[in-house]
Amino acid sequence: MNSRGTSVSLAILSLLRRLAPLALATLVVGCGQQQAQQQGGPPPPTVTIAKPVQQKVVDYDEYVGRFTAVNSVEVRARVSGYLDSVDFKDGQMVKQGDLLFTIDKRSFQNALEQARAALTQAQTNVIFTKADLERGQQLLRDKTITDQTFEQRAQAARNAEAAVAGAQAAVRQAELDLQFTELRAPVNGRIGDRRVSPGNLVTGGTAGNTTLLATIVSTDPIYFEFTFDEASFLRYERMAASGDRDVASRGAGVDVMLKLIDEKDFMHKGRMDFVDNVIDRTTGTIRGRAVFVNASGVFTPGMFARVRVPASPPFDGLLVPDVAIGSDQARKFVLVVGPDNVAHAKYVTLGQLVGDLRVIKAGLAADDNVVVDGVARVRPEQKVTPQQQQQKQPVSKTSANGATKTD
Repeated sequence: MNSRGTSVSLAILSLLRRLAPLALATLVVGCGQQQAQQQGGPPPPTVTIAKPVQQKVVDYDEYVGRFTAVNSVEVRARVSGYLDSVDFKDGQMVKQGDLLFTIDKRSFQNALEQARAALTQAQTNVIFTKADLERGQQLLRDKTITDQTFEQRAQAARNAEAAVAGAQAAVRQAELDLQFTELRAPVNGRIGDRRVSPGNLVTGGTAGNTTLLATIVSTDPIYFEFTFDEASFLRYERMAASGDRDVASRGAGVDVMLKLIDEKDFMHKGRMDFVDNVIDRTTGTIRGRAVFVNASGVFTPGMFARVRVPASPPFDGLLVPDVAIGSDQARKFVLVVGPDNVAHAKYVTLGQLVGDLRVIKAGLAADDNVVVDGVARVRPEQKVTPQQQQQKQPVSKTSANGATKTD
């Protein structure tokens, strides 16, 4: 190596000796700053805590069913004849006694006149036979006629009276037949469409081949029928045995709530009025029935709806906001802040939803501080900065009516 290369190498070594302390100092300062940041860290997340709301609650079950009419009548003629007129509009509401159909009356009017004439003839014959019998009594006393002749006159008088009774019955039947030519609504309700047009022959009577003219279904009140399984039936029976009214308590009139398929809340109140006496062998269910007022006519026979029935006696329940419920695979939990300001997970058993609050059946204590706001920012066993929320008022009875069943 020449003298010039040696000089350059010495200069580089001299520069590195001067820069080394500076680099070491910079590294030490950087590590110190990183360590300081790690020791301080971000502040604990702020969350809102509140104690569970305590109030009386009732468990509910929900079932799907359909409406049925209290009264459903097929309008059929009692006499045969040609249909003369239809006196209603298809689908209209009718009242009991309203005229619906009229059958040609002329032949029945003639039959009535004939029956009345026969009655008059029989009554005249009675007058004659009674007078003849009275004359026979005097002749019998005078020994002018025999006893046999007198008995014949008495028999004729009795036959004449019997003929009058038969003629009177024939007149009443003819009057009924004439009355039956006018078919009137037997119940209040909504009538369907006419099945026969005027001018057609209508077959009447009590046989199975009579002509169906129309159908009427009552609308107010209206039944709602549904089925529940054997396990639920046993649970209801246990409630009844303990002295609480339940769905299976026949005749107890337990209040139930109903909602239609386009409604969010259970807003129609009714009462139970019937539970069947057997469990269906094929399905393992038993039929129940509730009755509802239908003054507006919204409920229609055959319409589906959901009914909510009480499934437990009233009990003291703990409720927390539904948003405070977390999920860990198949388990549900809430975050509870302890005295050390650390959030702990408590696994709970859920009940029904009451407004925006969820009933907690097990796993939570009344004095627990539950995280109700900021749940997404917290992990279990993490330190937090809790802020106490104002105590939430219990849900009113009206709001509680909107509860839904939890599977």
